[in-house]
Amino acid sequence: MITKLLSIALITAMLFSAASTAQETKELLTAQASDPNKVGWMLGAPPPADKVIRFDDGSYLKFPQLRWSFSNWRQLRPTVRISRGTGPISQLTRIERDDLDGVTFIPYGGSEEMTWKQSLAANYTDGIVVLHKGAIVYEHYFGALKADSSHIAFSVSKSFVGVIAASLVSEKSLDPNATVAHYIPELKDSGFADATVAELLDMTTNLKFDETYANPNADIWRFSYAAGVRPSPPSYTGPASIYDFLKTVKKDGKHGERFKYRSINTEVLSWIISRVTGQGIEQLLSDRIWKPIGMQSDGYIGVDSIGTAWPSGGVNLQLRDLARFGEMMRMQGRFNDRQILPESVVADIQQCIKLKSCPKAESSHSGNRHYHKQWWLMGNEHGAFAARGVYGQTVYIDPTAKMVIARFASNPMASNDNNDAISLPAYQALAEYLISVDTASTLD
Repeated sequence: MITKLLSIALITAMLFSAASTAQETKELLTAQASDPNKVGWMLGAPPPADKVIRFDDGSYLKFPQLRWSFSNWRQLRPTVRISRGTGPISQLTRIERDDLDGVTFIPYGGSEEMTWKQSLAANYTDGIVVLHKGAIVYEHYFGALKADSSHIAFSVSKSFVGVIAASLVSEKSLDPNATVAHYIPELKDSGFADATVAELLDMTTNLKFDETYANPNADIWRFSYAAGVRPSPPSYTGPASIYDFLKTVKKDGKHGERFKYRSINTEVLSWIISRVTGQGIEQLLSDRIWKPIGMQSDGYIGVDSIGTAWPSGGVNLQLRDLARFGEMMRMQGRFNDRQILPESVVADIQQCIKLKSCPKAESSHSGNRHYHKQWWLMGNEHGAFAARGVYGQTVYIDPTAKMVIARFASNPMASNDNNDAISLPAYQALAEYLISVDTASTLD
């Protein structure tokens, strides 16, 4: 059964990728077959020539090599530290359960049941932590990821930036109605100039920017060259830094009319935050999140050729620390006996669908998904919301079930449309199971 369901998932993934070919489909490996430890990527001193992964040739972002790269990002790309400081680590209670692997669900578009355990392999999970009422009830690692190592979070990074920006708005240090040009005069001739801070936060800007990950000719690839995320081809003569790239972006209509996911909104938002506070985003993450939460380990964030942080996708951190961040959001900004974020900031994110204060976000698997302040509102009956990154990164928060799921993954395809058909019903099933366990315990 798992082989059949996995095949369906992989075929679906291929249909979403314009760059996929019949040859790639034939060569696509399962999670087990592409396990970096089994394949032997980067093992040896030096590794065999056919097991070497490099940035310069782009192999570190190709499947199956990326199954190693995402857990070893800092070996290939420059980063700066997000310090956890010298304070004590906030301890997570551990009440592990042995009954979650067998929880079943039916994938979207499917007809056969899949188990929670099977879903992890189907979506190329590198590591997963489930918290229930703040305690670890499930934790597993696969492939190259270990409990004490970091993994790139990709666009989960945006949600960290979003809550910092929202906190500054709450503190009256940042005006949500002010324009980009007001804070960043360097962008007065760009498409961002008359966009507001609020429009950046909710991604309702209207810009000429194609974020199709599978298309090498899309703007997101040119941004990746400027940010140092991808090696630029010999013919590339464009911007060589994030700041310079943002100046080239043009407008494509009126801002504020509808949601359109574009990572460059977060880049400008972070630039504004740094201009207002006089601090780099790495320092703000340290002072406002890592230190007060009591993270287990330092985080890191990728930087471009001039040392500018890549805030829309560059955060690297340990999985338990991502779970801590999610639990803080579940608890309305409170963690480690401290109010880390203003309660109003988290409440605004959680309640935006009910208050009709956030734009609707089109999705292949949800008719009621919304986006607000760099967070995804899932639109289900549990009020779930999430931070999400390409290739399957997520922290998924279900307030009704008192559940937080933190997951790192290395799916062959970038877009989360390729794993949501399995992941989202799996998360819902786990939440419902934990609610049922709570109910049974109360009755007893």
